[in-house]
Amino acid sequence: MKLSSSFSIGILISPWLVAATLAAVNFPFAPRVLPHHTSRVYSSSLDVNNHAAAKHALAYTLMQQRGGSTATSAPSNEDFTNELPSFSESDNEGHLEIAKKLKNRNATNLSRKITHAAFGIFFACLNQFIPHAKFMPLMYGITGSSLIIELLRYRKGFGWINTVLHFFLGGALRKHEMEGKFTGSFYYFAGVTVSAYLFPQTAATMGICQLALADPSASFFGRRTRHIYWSRIEGQLGGIGRNKGLLGFLGGALFCFPFNYRVFKIAKWGAGGIPGGNGSLIMVSLLLGMAGAFADLAVPTPALVMPKKILGVPVPPFHVDDNFVVPIFSGWACTKIFEYVGWDQGLKLAEHIIL
Repeated sequence: MKLSSSFSIGILISPWLVAATLAAVNFPFAPRVLPHHTSRVYSSSLDVNNHAAAKHALAYTLMQQRGGSTATSAPSNEDFTNELPSFSESDNEGHLEIAKKLKNRNATNLSRKITHAAFGIFFACLNQFIPHAKFMPLMYGITGSSLIIELLRYRKGFGWINTVLHFFLGGALRKHEMEGKFTGSFYYFAGVTVSAYLFPQTAATMGICQLALADPSASFFGRRTRHIYWSRIEGQLGGIGRNKGLLGFLGGALFCFPFNYRVFKIAKWGAGGIPGGNGSLIMVSLLLGMAGAFADLAVPTPALVMPKKILGVPVPPFHVDDNFVVPIFSGWACTKIFEYVGWDQGLKLAEHIIL
């Protein structure tokens, strides 16, 4: 049985509400000073002491001159300085050291693409095999936990989280994900969660599959064809698709086609067979792949980032991420494509999706 609508919506947005609240009160997530070496700090009370010391030095100099001495040395300011303790570089900037080992977003990074695809197929299978009433609370927990980890890992005392992430994910991480930005994992989980909540099971599963396949393949083909300048999108579309390419979009759409065709071909159609026959099967498979690739194309690079404050309230560094956009747009597109060709929204996929 599905959760009530209002209760489900409350759970769905709760991670963002918690994040905004924590950012607003600045505890325990307030930014901290990262000293790179021992610093000299003068407080207001020390300024008073320095003023008195200056008077004492002047009187001392006059006394020395009256006594015929040429010595005019005054008490050193070293006596009035306060030494800050040195912080460990590994504690403050361990994530920056990790970032030096990682590739930027312009690299092909096959390990990241393989990991991306594997996680997408995994969550698509979970959405198929686990009852909706159990799958949604699971995804709420994963998404919320991921958000908390992202908010904590740049803070003092939690640098070990970055070390653990790098140990398990290694080169699948990108440089900017260790330079103050959230990893794509949070947006990935959030995209899966929202897609599964909003759409019927098959549409949500296929939306997640487009995330798994269209996103990395479009990126791969786009980088392979970036030297073909006529296909590149710079600022012509008002920022949409910035630094991406039309050939990457086509490559991503075509890459998804065989998978989509196979999944729908062996779905549980019943005695009536596929409405519209093989022609509609080909059209749906291609259109759905194009939807996933288009969603990836529409998200500009670098991503649009939220302002640091909204109405004076600090907010976490959220940005528009294709991992969030692709499954939601693809799931929505799947429902509309089904309507157009007359397919049942309640269509059930094969027991093992592609087998």
